[in-house]
Amino acid sequence: MAGKDRNRGRQRGGAETVVGQVGGGRAELEPDRERSRAWTLLIDGAPQSHVDLDDPGHLDFSYQRRIGHLIDLVAPARQPLNVVHLGGGALTLARYTAASRPRSTQQVVEIDAALVAFVREHLPLDPQARVRVRAVDARAGLAKVPDGWADLVIADVFSGARTPAHLTSAEFLDDVRRALSPTGWYVANLADGPPLAHLRGQIATAATRFTELALAADPVVWRGKRFGNAVLVAADRPLPVAEFTRRVATDPHPGRVEHGRALTAFTGGTPPVSDASAVASPQPPPSAFR
Repeated sequence: MAGKDRNRGRQRGGAETVVGQVGGGRAELEPDRERSRAWTLLIDGAPQSHVDLDDPGHLDFSYQRRIGHLIDLVAPARQPLNVVHLGGGALTLARYTAASRPRSTQQVVEIDAALVAFVREHLPLDPQARVRVRAVDARAGLAKVPDGWADLVIADVFSGARTPAHLTSAEFLDDVRRALSPTGWYVANLADGPPLAHLRGQIATAATRFTELALAADPVVWRGKRFGNAVLVAADRPLPVAEFTRRVATDPHPGRVEHGRALTAFTGGTPPVSDASAVASPQPPPSAFR
């Protein structure tokens, strides 16, 4: 789910919006007004992904750029990675990883088989990319990942515009940790708005399972002024916070990164989330997509 920082155009030259019915609802691929082979994927009007077929290294949404920074920073440049993507969308981040880190091996877990087929038909993957897509529930797919296999587990899962409850708990993070290598990172796209109760709970939950955390978000989201995305990264080794902060601050839509004591203080004593207490992330207001 992404907010306002995107290009949208109903028609560009001879290109028109492509529409299909998928498991999650009405899927639309809207042509980008400024890029000749770029498209935005929307599900029931909620923007999900942006893909430039000519330049898979271009990340249009702010939250995807921030995840892209983490893909760049998790290991030396061009080093292949083992990556698990929970949530596929238009496979934007899998395409980015394949382009920036050739020979990476990637598993995408996307429950909506009709969406996968729609994306593959209209936004085909590079046949050289080593990307396997499984059409199963994210938590069930994660359970199939071998112990310690992943350098990165990226969670970007939305049912409509909400993250399902069973992907927000400490028990879910136990399986993330099982799948990660000892030096691996967990990265999650989180969406919340005032009073940021969901975001605080997700940080508190991750802190019970990982020793190092950092979170990037727009300043207005941090202040609880607007619904938006935040990118969480968690690991059991020191994170390159200074470089991540620099990159996020110099993005086209600059953000702010918090970590350490400031991030702990932000939770305000919010308890961690368990399977028994988990609820889906909040429904964004209609204004989030205008």
